[in-house]
Amino acid sequence: MIRALFKLLLLVIVLVAVGGFLLGWWSNDVTVPDSGAVATAGRAGAERAKEVGAEISQKTAAAAKQAQEAISDGSLTTKIKAKMALDDTVKALNLDVDTANGVVTLSGKVRSKAERDRALALARETDGVRQVIDRTTLEAGR
Repeated sequence: MIRALFKLLLLVIVLVAVGGFLLGWWSNDVTVPDSGAVATAGRAGAERAKEVGAEISQKTAAAAKQAQEAISDGSLTTKIKAKMALDDTVKALNLDVDTANGVVTLSGKVRSKAERDRALALARETDGVRQVIDRTTLEAGR
């Protein structure tokens, strides 16, 4: 009798398990009903992400342009100082060369008007220079 009761209990458990499986109680497929609120939140998030991406792109472009200008200005300063160092007329150690956005400012002391003119000419003939500002002074007694 216990055997028959055990077989009956086992048969009921198996039938419940098979019925539950066939009805989808133990399946891993979880379906979420499509609601407009979820879709709207997703679209709004995507739009916000696009806005942030565009803003970051603009800031990156501005920073790249600023870096390029700084490199360009440094390159111009180096070119001009090198030209002055190689020139016999100009004493490059006495002159300062500052560059900002292609505008070169020469300052310092020169020994003669010829040295001043040559330093200004070397700066003006350098590619990329838009303007040269002369702030040089003649040494006293010359």
